[in-house]
Amino acid sequence: MATQSPFFLLANGFFSQVGANLKPPPWLVDELRQRLVLLLNHVLMQEPQAQERLARHKGRCVRMQWREFTLPFVATPAGLLEIAPDALQPDLLLTVTQESPLALVQSVLGGERPTVRVEGDVQLAADVNWLVDNLRWDIEEDLSRVIGDAPAHALGQAAREAARVLQQFARGWPRPNGDKAAA
Repeated sequence: MATQSPFFLLANGFFSQVGANLKPPPWLVDELRQRLVLLLNHVLMQEPQAQERLARHKGRCVRMQWREFTLPFVATPAGLLEIAPDALQPDLLLTVTQESPLALVQSVLGGERPTVRVEGDVQLAADVNWLVDNLRWDIEEDLSRVIGDAPAHALGQAAREAARVLQQFARGWPRPNGDKAAA
C-alpha cells in the first residue's frame, strides 16, 4: 500500500487556491517594499562595482512582478535603489512566470532560479542579471559586528548546514503537478 505524502494538501494546490483569495493590506505591502529596498541598498553599498553599474542607469525604472505583487524601483545617481511610483512606466519589466507559490518556493529552496520573462532594455537587463549573479549579502560579517567573530561564524556554519538540509528536503518534495523535483 502506497503511503500518502504529508504534504498532499500542498501538492494538490489547496493552499494555492486559498492563497489566491488572500491579499495583504496595502500598508503592509508598502512596508515590505521599503524594507526590501533598504536591504538591497545595504548589500549594494558593500559592493562598489555594483553601485557603478547601477549609477549608469540612474533614473531608469525596473519593475519586478509575481502574480499581483510588484516591486518598482529606480536607480539613483549614487548607484542605489529607491521605490518608484507605481504609475511610472518601467524601462525593464521582470515577471516571474511560476504561478504556484509552492512550486516557486520549492525551486528556490532547491537552489534553482525561477523562470523570469524579461521585457525592455537589454543593457539594463544584462546589468540586473550581473547583480543577481554577483551580489551576495555577507550576513556573517554583519552579525560579527553585533555579536563578535566567533559566534557569528558558528551561526553562519549552522545556517549553511540548515540550508543544505532544507535544499535536499525540498528536492524530494513532489511538485504540484505530481512530479518529483529533479535531483
